[in-house]
Amino acid sequence: MIRNPLRYARSETVPCTIEIENTFESLHAHVELHGTAPVDAGDEVLVHGEPIRVPYGEKITLHREATVSRATALERWLTKLSASLELTELYEVSFSSGSKL
Repeated sequence: MIRNPLRYARSETVPCTIEIENTFESLHAHVELHGTAPVDAGDEVLVHGEPIRVPYGEKITLHREATVSRATALERWLTKLSASLELTELYEVSFSSGSKL
């Protein structure tokens, strides 16, 4: 993947813990980064390694490396603006059938 060097202010590689669960009760994946500031709007996280497959009924925890690419101030602002506009679109959607009871 080619990265635009002007897009990101900085990037760093940090260790991370990945927890994936594929059970009847839950289907989720969480990544916890170690030794870095929290991820903010516009930042990107790329976890290194082979794709992970978890069979149904199992939960696994892995330790890998991840590259955190920090967004510039302008990109952070644009991401927040875009998210705000997308949320506003939801306000215009009606979940009723339009018929009166």
